[in-house]
Amino acid sequence: MGIVHPHLWYADNALEAAEFYVSVFPNSRITNVIHAPADMPGVAKGAAFIVQYELDGQRVEAISAGPYFQLTEAFSFVVECADQAEVDHYWDALLAGGGQESQCGWLKDRFGLSWQVVPQRLMELTLSPDADPEGAARATQVMLTQHKIEIAPIEAAYRGE
Repeated sequence: MGIVHPHLWYADNALEAAEFYVSVFPNSRITNVIHAPADMPGVAKGAAFIVQYELDGQRVEAISAGPYFQLTEAFSFVVECADQAEVDHYWDALLAGGGQESQCGWLKDRFGLSWQVVPQRLMELTLSPDADPEGAARATQVMLTQHKIEIAPIEAAYRGE
């Protein structure tokens, strides 16, 4: 059976991005860097070309191969967080150095990769089959106004406060 894993395209900074990601997430490491041969179009001979790494145990591969393709929100990593402290930690870490906030827990890091930083409590209150439908609707409405997800206002809305 084949192995399925994400492959990300960067213009020229796949190694820098991988180094950043493995510094943010535990259980992460760069496993291999393949340098470009002399005849690779748009890539300097010897430059970091393909970077293989593990991101919280998930195999990921990235390539520095020129500006031909761009990362978009059509692909994102989801960071499931246990509590508000984890949300705050990953939100701040991933925005560091020039990232951009978006809506509903989404952001783009400084390399253009999209992330969803989501507390498990949000899923419990809005998507669980056991959630009160009216409370879930109120909680969802609050979530839709947020950039970084703040659990306390969502819980209050769920309770009808």
